[in-house]
Amino acid sequence: MNGRLNGKVALVVGGARGIGGGIAVRFAAEGAGVVIADLEDDAGTALADSLGGLYIRTDISDAEEAERAVAAAVDKFGRLDILVQNAGIYPWTLIENTSPEEWAKVMAVNLGGCFLAARAALPPMKAQGSGRMIFTSSITGPHVTSPGHGHYSASKAGINGFIRAAALEFAGYGITVNGVEPGNILTDGMKSHRSPEFIEGMARSIPLGRMGTPEDVANAFLYLASDDAAYVTGTTIVVDGGQLLPEGSDFRITPS
Repeated sequence: MNGRLNGKVALVVGGARGIGGGIAVRFAAEGAGVVIADLEDDAGTALADSLGGLYIRTDISDAEEAERAVAAAVDKFGRLDILVQNAGIYPWTLIENTSPEEWAKVMAVNLGGCFLAARAALPPMKAQGSGRMIFTSSITGPHVTSPGHGHYSASKAGINGFIRAAALEFAGYGITVNGVEPGNILTDGMKSHRSPEFIEGMARSIPLGRMGTPEDVANAFLYLASDDAAYVTGTTIVVDGGQLLPEGSDFRITPS
């Protein structure tokens, strides 16, 4: 590794496992002090301990808990340079069967969590005159969707709008705000909730011929967190193996 985050401090919300865990590991490998905020105590504690960081139990849909997570990072390392808001929920429910309570919960965690995390992280970053805020969006919502993901799609599309607004408002403080839009990523959660047949079929629909990994997504976060992206703000990076490109299912071209 190249030490691209040496001396930096990162708070990774939703960092106990999966994509968030991959981000935490990648940041630590590049020299960052890492604080993991999540609701998975065992996984979060184990990962934070292995990285020499800190775990703090956090419901990012609660303003006081968001502020406590930021305070824990500043107390532990003396500053906060990078905020990642990766926490999200994705229940499968058709719109006609979605209760107002379920809709509100998805919005509170996925979209409201971005607002509350940014709101909490702003004061220390503003005081420093620098910072990176990076949010996990998705190709689902901004570009595509599927039945049963109406609330999830709406929340992720909303995140992209929030990114642009926050980037504009925070630019004068030296803070950049960006996002990453993952496609289908082969996490432990997907392996446990999807059949091998589904995963194989999804991989066939991706031009690069495989599902993404948490490391693929973490590399995009690393770029946006690093000095290499100092002039990048208000945008998102799609990490999907080309999944959005085909107009139909018959897209493969062979050398012959």
